[in-house]
Amino acid sequence: MEIQRAEEADAGAILTVQRAAYVTEAQLYGDPFIPPLVESVEQVREAIRGGIVLKAVDGGRVVGSVRGRLSGATCLVGRLVVAPDQQGRGLGTALLRALHERVPEASAFDLFTGHLSEGNLRLYRRLGYRETRRERMDDHLTLVHLRR
Repeated sequence: MEIQRAEEADAGAILTVQRAAYVTEAQLYGDPFIPPLVESVEQVREAIRGGIVLKAVDGGRVVGSVRGRLSGATCLVGRLVVAPDQQGRGLGTALLRALHERVPEASAFDLFTGHLSEGNLRLYRRLGYRETRRERMDDHLTLVHLRR
């Protein structure tokens, strides 16, 4: 498995992995219209053009991705995804570590996840992220904001 910088041509493959990875999140929160599931391929291309998007490739197949965008000295992390059949193998950890290494100018890394996403919260805490606040979005979703 290799981690590389994504190119615009990777947008479709990244979106496919993203949608597959977020289905369980949508089920967990009872919302099939969460932003990662309704994002367009053009929006993924824009993210690739406007920030740092890394992809994990195994045998020519995109199996994971993560996004980062600098805002001042803070890297805003988003859309950490791993193909469902590849989860539990350390790809999420590898992608986040690679993002940390490739954005050395960032003094902090910020991200968020849903309050019921225990696996995500464990991963982020293991990598040194600490909760900074909670934001209630509606009856079924509270976002947990974390910083490293």
